[in-house]
Amino acid sequence: MRTVTPEVPKLRPRALVRGPGLCRRDLARGPLLWLVRAPETGAPLDVSLLDADERLRAAALRRPAERALYVTVHSALRRVLGAYSGLPAASVRLTRLPCPGCGGPHGRPAMAGPFGARVHFSLSHSGGLALLGLASEPVGVDLERVPGPVLAEEAAHALHPAERKELARASVEARPSAFARCWTRKEAYAKATGEGLSSDLVRGLYLGTGPRPAALPGWTATDVDVPFGWAAACVVRDALSGPATPPARPPVPYASRGSRGRR
Repeated sequence: MRTVTPEVPKLRPRALVRGPGLCRRDLARGPLLWLVRAPETGAPLDVSLLDADERLRAAALRRPAERALYVTVHSALRRVLGAYSGLPAASVRLTRLPCPGCGGPHGRPAMAGPFGARVHFSLSHSGGLALLGLASEPVGVDLERVPGPVLAEEAAHALHPAERKELARASVEARPSAFARCWTRKEAYAKATGEGLSSDLVRGLYLGTGPRPAALPGWTATDVDVPFGWAAACVVRDALSGPATPPARPPVPYASRGSRGRR
């Protein structure tokens, strides 16, 4: 009798649309996720919802496809936040919370004003696709294209020692996807806490490379169902866990060959 392996649950994002697609749902039931794709090549870009800094960042992007995705997902973010706050999308203002590590003004992005404590968000974009997350608690999402075998092998040296052993036991064909699963979990966690991705976090925090993320006290980590060729994860603070303070981790000697190490 053949043993059937149960499917590992993943969060399933929805395609973001206008109108009824933005009807409000109870965020307390869990994070809401949307996939956003860039418009067709050559389509006019509407930057009216972006603030001055975002318009400058968009203009600085040299590739038209990257610029189009940036404008699209940041406009979508304001539409979603407006739907959940009751504000016109053009009136939504964003800010940065204090960094939990140093107190500097470069922590998690948040809505300015009183709604920032009740509606939390995160976004990520890679390779023509974007992921947007909304929750009633601090949340982080990350989306990455699955790297090629060489890049995955090089970047894996930056991971937790146990994760490196897991990758070594995996087949050569499975390693890029396993690495991408692990990396997106760490990036999503770094975004959720606001501490940012660092070599200490990448090497010191174990989240695993297998089909199910490792337990993360005070937080819930879940992989996200995205199209083939990408990997994605979502991390959200548990409602009763108290302030979003990153757990203490003992220092781990760090030596990276090719780690991307970015936020």
